[in-house]
Amino acid sequence: MATHVSPILDVGPPTLDRIRQAPKVVLHDHLDGGLRPETIIEIADQVGYTDLPTTDAAELTTWMLRGANRKDLTLYLETFAHTVAVMQTREGIERVARECAEDLAADGVVYAEVRFAPELHTEQGLTLDDAIEAVLTGFAAGAAGTELTIRAICSAMRHQQNSLEVAQAAIRHRDDGVAAFDIAGPEDGFPPDDHLLAFQFCQRENFHITIHAGEAYGPASIWKALQWCGAERLGHGIRIMEDMTRSADGDRELGRLAHFIRDRRIPLEVCPTSNVNTGVVDEIADHPIAELIDLRFRVTLNTDNRLMSGVSMSSEMDALVGAFGYGWDRLRWLTVNGMKSSFLPFRERLQIIEQVIKPRYAPLEAWALEPRV
Repeated sequence: MATHVSPILDVGPPTLDRIRQAPKVVLHDHLDGGLRPETIIEIADQVGYTDLPTTDAAELTTWMLRGANRKDLTLYLETFAHTVAVMQTREGIERVARECAEDLAADGVVYAEVRFAPELHTEQGLTLDDAIEAVLTGFAAGAAGTELTIRAICSAMRHQQNSLEVAQAAIRHRDDGVAAFDIAGPEDGFPPDDHLLAFQFCQRENFHITIHAGEAYGPASIWKALQWCGAERLGHGIRIMEDMTRSADGDRELGRLAHFIRDRRIPLEVCPTSNVNTGVVDEIADHPIAELIDLRFRVTLNTDNRLMSGVSMSSEMDALVGAFGYGWDRLRWLTVNGMKSSFLPFRERLQIIEQVIKPRYAPLEAWALEPRV
């Protein structure tokens, strides 16, 4: 685990610069969705990949943002063809993973679970194990000397048939830094129970499971992820709102599935800006995250794809401050939720909460409680 040193904080209201100083936790961040544009261009040149829309870093950033913000998950996923193309060698994957850890640490993230699909990195001869080892090597190099503790989540592509092999490979590396198994990709038309063998294998091996569900498809996908496949967390999960109604007096009435999720404290890996990009909501102010928080669901805040959505954990927090008027107390609550919901062993989770997150937020919250003249 990383060594944590508490810096001197600039206290005051939660601005973007101050938020960058605060400790953060991210549980839903895709490795191939967070590359530096300069890195894409440089590796593409090294490996002879010629299909980039531009070799200017600023223009590529704009192209990725514009390409992802098309209000459709399937269209959003098309932008990943270019990032995956430059992650087909051990050296390229290690570099991307190292820079990912460096960028998260620079943003004040103290704990991260970053997911990737090993099967997408085997087009030029790497094995699943090669890809996983390259990611873990890069993570270790990027986190060295920082406050960041980082773990990997291995995702299988839900529209392919490799999930059991990916789950088996993930478990082979569980003691090296792989924390869980996931399925990702187009949700509509590819239900999670298509991959029952992989999930049952993980369950028999006492291995953690998180599943993309409730983003591009509704409560039926969430129900299958939980009750058929054993999900401990839900990637996105926000369409659980469809299992709620309004009473005559305006209160929310939860359906049985929504009650189950809240009662079991099943974490929702919520990614607000990404949901705007994929058309789940029109803008942050319309996002159900605020209502889910008010209803006391176990909400965690996440980035999803930092390059495609042009976000960081700090900017996602800042967006909630702007849209909902959140203060340091709410940002701390979301951060602690993230750490409590992580797949790190309990003692290590508790150590980061008690020795890093709470002490670092204390002066910020103390400022907020001071009387104003």
